[in-house]
Amino acid sequence: MFEFAWPWCFLILPLPILMRLLPAVKGRQMAALKAPILHFHQVSDSDAHQPKSRLKLLLASLIWILLVISAARPQWLGEPVSMPTQGRDLMLAVDLSGSMQIEDMKVQGQSADRLVMIKHVMQDFIARREGDRLGLILFADTAYLQTPLTFDRNTVNQMLAETVIGLVGDKTAIGDAIGLAAKRFDQKEKSSQILILLTDGQNTSGQLEPMQALELAKQQGIKIYTIGVGADEMLVQGFFGYSKQNPSRDLDEKMLTRLATETGGRYFRAKDTTQLEQIYQELDALEPVSDENLQLRPLSALFYWPLAIALLLSFLIAIMPLIKPLFNRGEIKHG
Repeated sequence: MFEFAWPWCFLILPLPILMRLLPAVKGRQMAALKAPILHFHQVSDSDAHQPKSRLKLLLASLIWILLVISAARPQWLGEPVSMPTQGRDLMLAVDLSGSMQIEDMKVQGQSADRLVMIKHVMQDFIARREGDRLGLILFADTAYLQTPLTFDRNTVNQMLAETVIGLVGDKTAIGDAIGLAAKRFDQKEKSSQILILLTDGQNTSGQLEPMQALELAKQQGIKIYTIGVGADEMLVQGFFGYSKQNPSRDLDEKMLTRLATETGGRYFRAKDTTQLEQIYQELDALEPVSDENLQLRPLSALFYWPLAIALLLSFLIAIMPLIKPLFNRGEIKHG
């Protein structure tokens, strides 16, 4: 859509005519605007009928009109583009301790360890976080930031897909993971700050105890959702055949529940792939993506086109006195 940003500029369009109609003031020269308006005073009524004067008057008028059009800021507005508003700062903390390699999960009908299952399910969850800034923290003996908060969901997914068990040790530093998330959140603009922590064990390492990290999270208003990963039972082959064992006996559900409830979040239990998928669906409902979109219209400025034409016409008026003598000399030589 074409429009003028300052249409009121067209009010000055008849200014040269008004100034021509003003009576001359005795003792001083009547004020005149420079550039094209000046030509209206330079052309007398007796000369107005001469072809050269008429041409100069026409060019001056065109220049003035073009300058006014340029001052009115013509512009082209494109079609509206929906831009999602920022929803949340969401940090994912994933356990990479040795117990995450226990194969008590199934992915597409095949046995898989806990980390493979988390990667498989989180791909879709991350892809749906349009409008959120996502970050990724990996922890075992200690915690480190794999991906800072970003709108680039593809990068977060790729970084998660490239993680391997044992990358930073075999233990579980839950407190350090929460503390690192609190530190990274603190460096960003205040918004809805959410930490999703996935683990299959209890805090066995790190410099920061989970309850100390909890106080930091509460002070900064961070909401923690904790997810305990691991099946309740699995068949293990022994000397006397298969026996049922609880592969999640080290999972500290009491601590994970407290971390979540005291920050306004929730604790979830993911015993298989289906339950983890359901948990992410519940998180979508608890922390929905905002439906409000910011409507933006791309704008292209067009003022330089009439301005450039006015400049060319002004140049033409300036060189007209130089062109006429050249033609006269040519006529004399020809005669």
